[in-house]
Amino acid sequence: MAEKIFLISLGCAKNLVNSEQMLSILDKEGYEIVKTPEEADIAIVNTCGFIESAQSEAIEVILKLAALKQEGIISGLIVTGCLTERYKSEFLKELPEVDAALGTGSYNDIAEAVKAVSANKRGGEWFKNSSTCDFSGDRYLLTPSYYAYLRISEGCDNRCSYCVIPYIRGRYRSRTMESLIEEAKKLAESGVKELLVIAQDITRYGIDLYGERTLYKLLEELCKIEGIEWIRLHYMYPDEIDDRLLETIRDNDKILKYFDLPLQHINNKVLKEMNRRGSGQLIRERITKIREMMPDAVFRTSMIVGFPGETWDEYQELYDFLEEYKLERAGFFCYSQEEGAPSAKREDQIPEEIKEERRNRLFLLQEQIMNDFSSQLIGKRLKVLCCGIDESGRQYGRSYMDSVDVDGVVYFDNKEVEEGKFVTVEVIDAVASELYGEVVSED
Repeated sequence: MAEKIFLISLGCAKNLVNSEQMLSILDKEGYEIVKTPEEADIAIVNTCGFIESAQSEAIEVILKLAALKQEGIISGLIVTGCLTERYKSEFLKELPEVDAALGTGSYNDIAEAVKAVSANKRGGEWFKNSSTCDFSGDRYLLTPSYYAYLRISEGCDNRCSYCVIPYIRGRYRSRTMESLIEEAKKLAESGVKELLVIAQDITRYGIDLYGERTLYKLLEELCKIEGIEWIRLHYMYPDEIDDRLLETIRDNDKILKYFDLPLQHINNKVLKEMNRRGSGQLIRERITKIREMMPDAVFRTSMIVGFPGETWDEYQELYDFLEEYKLERAGFFCYSQEEGAPSAKREDQIPEEIKEERRNRLFLLQEQIMNDFSSQLIGKRLKVLCCGIDESGRQYGRSYMDSVDVDGVVYFDNKEVEEGKFVTVEVIDAVASELYGEVVSED
């Protein structure tokens, strides 16, 4: 009888793709993939190690699974991903409950690790160079059948002063266009209708392989794939967005007018100290140009408050920017003092209570911005991808304005619509980023 494997994937969508690749390897090796740890022989945790809260979540999950091992419910526990890579020299010493650890360059060694744990060989470590590893491979999809992520590059060269990702994931490496087109076609053949294009920075795609930014060329090819109806772009840096890319997005209906720009701040001094490329003026100009070219464009961003040395006036400039430009989707995070990041060494750290006060003030502003924007949608019709029925029994979906897990949803009463189908919904009410409507047609 084949051993049963349970895997839980923590953190970002890029990590989820690694999880899918590991499960594909194990599936091909004959292991049975199960949905709960109680069913499994061996449990795997693919961790995030980006910020302190993610580390705490990962350790909590690891200890819960370790308790199941202590009770004899599972026989082995393997931990992979960013947390193990970040603390590889001490990880197994600090968590002896774990039987094996793999870094971000060793996902392809997962079958070897499982075999070792199955043979009762404890304490195995697999840590290859994350900047030279092969990060392609088949996938065992963990997303619903109608959408999937397409990771077009690995690693990061941006070296933001608050971030440890380049040290964990290695340098920026683009995948070949041919491999991405082949993977996207396979996903379409499997029933995927929405591709979410991801990387630490998708706008740099191709610079290392082709000597120039070639995201627009990749998108033109993806648009030709039959079956793919939506292409959603995540993590575009304003300084890398050029006219050719904007024209490609504007001129192709499959590419959603959804601009995910991880801005982090708007004040020039703070941006410089964060080691971010570009200026506040450049950010303003890009947003204005995009809205002029595509009036229906929707923006998502993330902002950091309380970066070391951030003054009230610098913070207020961020507040005023959001109040003026009214970005439709925004998330706010208190600066996290991360070991190994250059900014963590600064002595002018902002007290936690001040960071939280600044963040909460932005939350209240953004809530009003979203309410005002959503109220303008009442009476309009939107194409919506049906995502199923929630715990309260309401059917819901996502419009072009809503990405997976981070944005709002559209609720509608029509339980006969199959999950993964597109419908046209007329909006009749709105609260913040949640819309309520009626189905007027099915595609």
